[in-house]
Amino acid sequence: MGIFLRRVPNHFLPIHADNTTNKDWIIVLEAGTIVGPAPSKLRVARATQERTIVRKYNIFLKAEHFLVVEGFNPRIHAVYFCPQLYRYDTERKLVPLQGDEIGALIAQSIEGDVNDRRPWYKPSDRLPERPVVNVPSPNEFDTVVVEMPATRNSAGA
Repeated sequence: MGIFLRRVPNHFLPIHADNTTNKDWIIVLEAGTIVGPAPSKLRVARATQERTIVRKYNIFLKAEHFLVVEGFNPRIHAVYFCPQLYRYDTERKLVPLQGDEIGALIAQSIEGDVNDRRPWYKPSDRLPERPVVNVPSPNEFDTVVVEMPATRNSAGA
């Protein structure tokens, strides 16, 4: 069966067809690249709403959709989709969060599930079996609770 398998590059991430047309934020988190003491294990490598989608066909001519993330390395990166999030300002008006702020919230909520690894590897090493962020991915979230830093929500309390 190996003859019929088609390989795609590492920076092509398989996505569901429903995610090809929406305008959700694409958050790329990076783990294992911060050297020395750091307040967090994850950092936001990229946050954007622009996307490049590639459609490839398998042997049965069924379309498969891939998100192209330049520079993606499955050893250190994890990709998340997130809708536009809002917060209240001091005047109790909704203000949209920017991509880096949304990424920081996602990183804060999953930071405990990051696999500790060495940042270097031998050229002959294969990709690890477990992803860098080992969070079970449910199909849908009703609510995600993330505590905001005290400087932001102290005015709203």
